[in-house]
Amino acid sequence: MPQICFTASDTEVAQSAQARLVARYGSCPIGEAEVIVALGGDGFMLQTLHATGAMDVPVYGMNCGTIGFLMNEYDEDGLPDRLGAAEEEVVNPLAMQAESVDGKKHSALAINEVSLLRAGPQAAKLRITIDGKVRMEELVCDGALISTPAGSTAYNYSAHGPILPIGAEVLALTPMAAFRPRRWRGALLPKTAKVRFDVLDAAKRPVMADADGRSARDILWVEVRSEPAVRHRILFDPGHGLEERLTREQFV
Repeated sequence: MPQICFTASDTEVAQSAQARLVARYGSCPIGEAEVIVALGGDGFMLQTLHATGAMDVPVYGMNCGTIGFLMNEYDEDGLPDRLGAAEEEVVNPLAMQAESVDGKKHSALAINEVSLLRAGPQAAKLRITIDGKVRMEELVCDGALISTPAGSTAYNYSAHGPILPIGAEVLALTPMAAFRPRRWRGALLPKTAKVRFDVLDAAKRPVMADADGRSARDILWVEVRSEPAVRHRILFDPGHGLEERLTREQFV
């Protein structure tokens, strides 16, 4: 049996599950782990991946939350066998760099998406530049996001963005409630693309940026690119990996 470190969200369900699993299988310090078992929902899974991204240790999630898109079914029996048979998916996050109106710089990694959202009563105005070339002088909208394939069924899909196959070397650029151009539905970009959003009239139309729940307000500009140097290793039960889940989501 591999050296397992169990970690759990703060919910009563997850904490109780952790206590039972530790009593049954034991648990090692996270620095000695060969595999991390995360108990909670998708939000806690993202927290765990961000916290352990530099460790090169796979994370196996068991759902003690609601949707559990990144999680496996919760079952206390046969855990060593499940871990031994699990299939690994490797996900590269997005790297966000941003500057706010006070000159403060912000940086963060996002496994799902980086989103820009209006922070006032008026629509945001954004200029979009791809790899140094202005592609849209002005997008009037409630916001816009860049999504990875792993995050394409989350906020991106709710904003009517496309679901991306997990192996696709592309990113989704999706507007939210676009007013002008009214019928613009976004774009698919190469994974290597460097995307820049400049906030037009930032004082009158404030915008916030968010990377997997870590936010910065009153943004002047945001740059987003994929970060190949960071590899998140996620384990799934056979036949229930991200590729299967992404395909299944398109037929429900």
